[in-house]
Amino acid sequence: MTTKILTHAACAQHLTPPGHPENVSRIGAVVEALKTIDPAIVDWADAPPAQADSLALVHTGAHVAHLEQLAPQNGFARVDPDTALSPGSLEAASRAVGAVIEGIDQVMSGRADNAFCATRPPGHHAEPDKAMGFCLFNSIAIGARHAQKVHALDRVAVVDFDVHHGNGTQAAFWNHANLFYASTHQFPHYPGTGHPDETGSAHNIVNVPLRPGSGSEEFRRAMEDNVLPALDAFAPELVLISAGFDAYHADPLSDINLVEEDYVWATRQLSDLAQRHAAGRIVSTLEGGYHIDGLASCAKAHVEALAQ
Repeated sequence: MTTKILTHAACAQHLTPPGHPENVSRIGAVVEALKTIDPAIVDWADAPPAQADSLALVHTGAHVAHLEQLAPQNGFARVDPDTALSPGSLEAASRAVGAVIEGIDQVMSGRADNAFCATRPPGHHAEPDKAMGFCLFNSIAIGARHAQKVHALDRVAVVDFDVHHGNGTQAAFWNHANLFYASTHQFPHYPGTGHPDETGSAHNIVNVPLRPGSGSEEFRRAMEDNVLPALDAFAPELVLISAGFDAYHADPLSDINLVEEDYVWATRQLSDLAQRHAAGRIVSTLEGGYHIDGLASCAKAHVEALAQ
């Protein structure tokens, strides 16, 4: 198999204030780790920028205009206490969206078997009308709508194993019966959403909260008992993954205790399901993960599992 890896140097130009956990060292560590993968099974490409009409598939014009007006010429501008803009932030966020779109186009055309987007900033907290939680544009949600609009897919699914609930993706999918969102996440935790009774207008959303202190057993049970059966029943034509690695046991922003092998296992489970329903089509994008060494090793393990 060939796994396309999409990234761009602009993702290192999104700067955050000193001490911020979502900083440029994250993307550098991930890219360096991915470069050690056997080059025979991966193919690297630059992520293109997203076009305005792609952003409009999920985000309001007012949201995009607000970020453009807020973006500083130098220094930082605060969107909220957690989320900052620097002069290079909007291009980085645009490339993160463009990576998902390009990955989908590559997979749908058969030029790649699957794809991983090594980009930042993350996206799954960005709501249609609001940036938050380190996120500016919701790359994965935009990708799902792009797949429906451009590739005429009916059913597109997102599975999110970031330790934080993807409130933005849930909000974007809530009223769309042919978009499926499933999340395992620590609860209670930021952003406070993701209760099991949040199911979407057509029961197209599956939330499986994990208590602080949960580990491999609880995570795998959540996937096996809840996420995978619901995803199987939905029968997606394309599987998208919000690949956050902050449920790693040493991550400073969580109290979940996963290890590399859990991400390998989850990736293989999703790959098997994609083979059954979606001709193996998977596009994954980097979300969180703030223990630098753990982020790098887990991302590498995830991509190697995709490429097997």
